[in-house]
Amino acid sequence: MGNVVIFGAGGQAGSAAAAEARRRGHAVTAVVRDPGQYAALGETGVALVAGDVTDADSVAAVAAGHDAAIVAVYDGAAPADEFFRRAGQSLDNGLTRAGVTRVVVVGLASILPTADGVPLMDTDGYPTAYRSFFLAHAGLLEVLGESALDWVAVSPAGDFGGERTGAYRVASADATSRVSYADLGIALLDEIDSPAHHRTHVGVES
Repeated sequence: MGNVVIFGAGGQAGSAAAAEARRRGHAVTAVVRDPGQYAALGETGVALVAGDVTDADSVAAVAAGHDAAIVAVYDGAAPADEFFRRAGQSLDNGLTRAGVTRVVVVGLASILPTADGVPLMDTDGYPTAYRSFFLAHAGLLEVLGESALDWVAVSPAGDFGGERTGAYRVASADATSRVSYADLGIALLDEIDSPAHHRTHVGVES
């Protein structure tokens, strides 16, 4: 058992990670901007706290005493490039000060390489409307790549879909691939309980 802090625990991926962590007996701190909006999450056995992933002091305060962190953050009200890079910088600073070194990030399939080594977003026919967002999210990983943190990004190999199977497999990016949120939660917690990947981005599918 351990103590896990989850930034962005109010979203579908973050809440799935929180549920899986609790299922395994971990103590969970769920960090959200406004706890009042997530009262139900606080009734699931997690400690629900307010925090700002773009503020290093806030990150350090909520992460103190934890063994690992999961990051599943998004802010639709902020410019994506600014938000993700600031989040990366704050996580580097704040988690280091809190003594938390293992960081598991919920990544995007769009920036994950296919079997041919080409990012999914660069393959023929892939939607381009959100390309700037994909690149902005990649900025978070670039910042972490320059840090001393033991990070890994775990994303769907393609997209979300389906029900919990209780299993998953690591896979290259494939637009037809699917993973359930629950199975992604299993993959995220496996990378905390038995870390298998370090300083890289991996895709998973059910």
